[in-house]
Amino acid sequence: MKYSMKLLDKPFKSIKDVSKTVEFRLYDEKRKQIKIGDTIEFSLLPDLKEKILTEVVDLYHANTFKELFENIYQNNEDLVKNKLEGIYTIYSKEQEKNYGVLGIKIKLI
Repeated sequence: MKYSMKLLDKPFKSIKDVSKTVEFRLYDEKRKQIKIGDTIEFSLLPDLKEKILTEVVDLYHANTFKELFENIYQNNEDLVKNKLEGIYTIYSKEQEKNYGVLGIKIKLI
């Protein structure tokens, strides 16, 4: 299955240059459908003209972003703290509580 998602400039470029390999989202109804082997086309905001295609290679589920980040970035408290500060500018703790969270490990194709 192919999915489409939108990204801001910094995370888009980080996926494109392969320095970012995990995309973090709420575990909402759309994300619950994603399976390993699916593809995700990321479009660059705001005009959505530039796109990159990725393949889902793993999925990480958790109740909170803190739990997810601690699992992925073990023994790196500063990175976990920075990631939490950034993610809460995008998603609220109420959304996190309502849906849970998902880390989508991807590779460019």
